[in-house]
Amino acid sequence: MSNPPKLSGFLKPGSVVEFLQDNEAHIAWVLEESGGRLRLLTRTRREVKLPDSRLLPWTGPEYPAGATREEISHRLEALETRRREIMAELNPLELWDMAQGELERAPVEWFATLLWQEPGVNELAALGRALLGAKTHFKFNPPDFEIHPADKVEARLAQEREAKERESVVNAGHALLTGLWNRIKSGQPPLPPGTRDLPEARIPDDEVLKRLHAVLLAQVAGRSASSSEHDALAKFWESLKKSLPDVPHLPLQLAQAWGLLPPHHNHLLDEAGYAWGDEWSAEFADEIFEQLKRFDDLAASAAKDGGLDPTPFVSIDAATTRDIDDAFFVARAELPGGGEGFRCAIALARPTLAWDFGGRLDREVMNRVTSLYLPEGSGHMMPESLGTGHFSLAEGQPKPALVAEFLLDERGEVLDTTPRLAWITVTRNIAYPDAQATLDADSDAHLSLAMRLARLLLDRRLERGAVVIDRPEPVVSLEGEPGDVRVCIETRAGCPDAELLVSEFMILANCGLARWAGEVGVPLLHRTQNIALPPSATGVFNDPVDIARVVKLLAPPALECTPRRHAALACEAYATLTSPIRRYVDFLNMAQIQDYLATGAPRLSLAELEALIPTLSARIQEVGQIQRFRPRYWKLVYLAQHKRESFPALVVDDTGPYPTLALPDLQLQVRLPRNMLGEKAHPGMAVTVLFGRIDPLTNELKVLEAQEAE
Repeated sequence: MSNPPKLSGFLKPGSVVEFLQDNEAHIAWVLEESGGRLRLLTRTRREVKLPDSRLLPWTGPEYPAGATREEISHRLEALETRRREIMAELNPLELWDMAQGELERAPVEWFATLLWQEPGVNELAALGRALLGAKTHFKFNPPDFEIHPADKVEARLAQEREAKERESVVNAGHALLTGLWNRIKSGQPPLPPGTRDLPEARIPDDEVLKRLHAVLLAQVAGRSASSSEHDALAKFWESLKKSLPDVPHLPLQLAQAWGLLPPHHNHLLDEAGYAWGDEWSAEFADEIFEQLKRFDDLAASAAKDGGLDPTPFVSIDAATTRDIDDAFFVARAELPGGGEGFRCAIALARPTLAWDFGGRLDREVMNRVTSLYLPEGSGHMMPESLGTGHFSLAEGQPKPALVAEFLLDERGEVLDTTPRLAWITVTRNIAYPDAQATLDADSDAHLSLAMRLARLLLDRRLERGAVVIDRPEPVVSLEGEPGDVRVCIETRAGCPDAELLVSEFMILANCGLARWAGEVGVPLLHRTQNIALPPSATGVFNDPVDIARVVKLLAPPALECTPRRHAALACEAYATLTSPIRRYVDFLNMAQIQDYLATGAPRLSLAELEALIPTLSARIQEVGQIQRFRPRYWKLVYLAQHKRESFPALVVDDTGPYPTLALPDLQLQVRLPRNMLGEKAHPGMAVTVLFGRIDPLTNELKVLEAQEAE
């Protein structure tokens, strides 16, 4: 056994070989060979059977057969040690630098000639192992090693870096998120903003911290800047959330517990990709500057040429409204056939004056699609410098407008519609309470005349089958710091006449201009509700039971270019134009009419306008969810803050196993099991309810007790 080893190309007992297992090279001694099948003894004294095709393409040295297992183990251990020593001195990336671009593949012997003049079996084996480990640069395709080109190597290195980064984030993040969830379960308060570590979880560096922030915020939003980025963050999240419960809004709850997001964070904005406030507009400063410059130039030209319309328009809005987009003037008028009727001029803000359609700012405004008015504040569709500034119909300032002139008979029937482009000056911006007080006192002849016309307009719509829902909307206000918000809900005294006046004039403008556009061939985006309603659905409804019954008969309006009936409004055509500062559909319709009046042709053809409908409809639905659900969220927070109190309610629907209650003071509806109400339950039954589980985040509201009111 003292003879020196010798090389051999034949496998027989005593040969030393290597094979791959678990992606690692293992050294072994051939005990027996038969027809290409081998029985091997490994360095750890384990017997292995495998075909010779499983062997790596380097063998040797070869020893005489008959060695004891102890001798075999010592020899394999010595060889293993030597091969590891040689391997530690090798740099396969230097070999790749020398080989890449020269050839596509080569055996291990060829690579060995770049390093040694006469490589032995240990050198070949050590080099083969090194090449096997350099998977980013080489691929083992027996018996050769393929040499990856530079671009593929860079891609593999990037994947490797990403994998290491993911592992680092997952290891640190999983412990952190588990700790945060334990805090949530135990009812502990959120951590202060800027908190980095937990006692049970340390974040190793800023890069990991940044990545964890990105993962959580992306999952809160359910979207990210690109699909590839979203996919990468989603993979992180799947790894991070293992062992955490599958509960609604888990990322949001964790982000809030970490102090990354404040309590009551509006995740609906994130999900819709809707930037709150006005900071988003800073990115479009150049486009806004150009808009303001054109506006000022055109305003100066209109004033210089004496082109200001002298009509003394007035507006009525909420006292807090800054984006004023409509005003009106009403006067008595002689009718062509004799008699006296009304001339009603409705001025609509014209932000389309010099708009760059298709530009960056236009695309962003289209994506915002509508303004939002929530208890926590307002989010405007347009940059505030434009929407609440230059384009708003503030009193005493020349503004561009579309003026719709209507001639109506003594019953309020429209005889003629004439739109025109103009520069106007609103003489007064009146708040609803002030307008109501003036109407109550009958102290302003103009407003009184306008009110008379508004009532006639409502009467005519009711004759045609209009459905009017008259219910006061409670005012939700917030007090206190974000971490300790108190919700206040009150039903303030309404301004019914002033509100009726404005709503009827807006319906007149939208219906009248839609009808005019159809006559002259200007395509518009129409709101349609082409359904048949029974006579019992016509009228003014203010009783909660009646409202619940009628609302079930209505269908949501559709957006389309074909003018069709809007059943609830009793209009044969209805295209919104009265809020072009607040709604992008109105903005587009305004541009259609503006270009037609200015050039004789609308801006977009019917086909071009129809092509926009799928995108607009989807976006309106997405952003509209915020306006629908966020006020309800705050109402549920209010109920949670008054959980021990009972609230008055009415049964509005007693069909099925879960009758529906309405809470008129909160404008909420809730369902409850029939057995809570007893056999006497019927629509209109007054009850008091006490709520049990209330979760504003998941929109969960359950009745704990319900008793018939005395």
